Amino acid sequence: MLGVMKELWRFRALVEALVLRHIATRYRGSAFGFLWSLLNPLCLMAVYTLVFHYYMRFNGGPYYHLMVFAGLLPWIWTSSALTEGTCSLVNSGHLITKSLFPAHVLPFVSVSASMVHFLLALPVLALFVLAAGLPIHLTWIALPAIALVHALLLNGMVLALSALNVFFRDVQHLVANALTLIFFLCPVVYPASVVPERWRWIIDLNPFASLTVFYQQILVEGVWPSGTNVLYVIAMSFLVGALGVAVHNHYREKFAEAL
Repeated sequence: MLGVMKELWRFRALVEALVLRHIATRYRGSAFGFLWSLLNPLCLMAVYTLVFHYYMRFNGGPYYHLMVFAGLLPWIWTSSALTEGTCSLVNSGHLITKSLFPAHVLPFVSVSASMVHFLLALPVLALFVLAAGLPIHLTWIALPAIALVHALLLNGMVLALSALNVFFRDVQHLVANALTLIFFLCPVVYPASVVPERWRWIIDLNPFASLTVFYQQILVEGVWPSGTNVLYVIAMSFLVGALGVAVHNHYREKFAEAL
């Protein structure tokens, strides 16, 4: 894993250029441009709040919309990174066939570009928190650490998934369908407290569910996440990161031939 990080630092200028190009390309030709980074989670928050809080009369508390918004922002990062990252090597095959091009940069770019949109939307969440009469809690200082662990987990996954997708194109379709299931297994539109005790292990073992709770706790509730849960997610992130690097390195010499 350290070898990959050193190479990413070595090619940091290339990474920066590709991230900027990726962001510019995503909204090219749209009237609102980068504003969609803010509008997308706002529209989803409005839809879920309307359906679950008002139509279905789900009692999520007075700050339900804030909890949903705080859960949606990292989820959109996760969904975009996994969807685009899985296809990153296949979609940029013309670059990989060139000699000396670092293939592992492409999945990292997908994760980084999605993270930029996540960061751009955070000030909007802060404004919503203040508008609701809540303070910006000291727990916000934990945000960089949580985001770093989140990024490590995503990078490990996209390194493995993008490599496998080069040889098994079904992977991208499996990921797209799996994301729907994972979304509802994360406490985004419902609090973790409503999950029956016998099913709580799903929340506890799912690192994305734990990350969702972490973001909601530090950004809205002003609660420090449980140390045990944090250590578990950190361990999972390093494990997935190491596994992703191993899978990627196993297949990387065959990428140019397969593409």
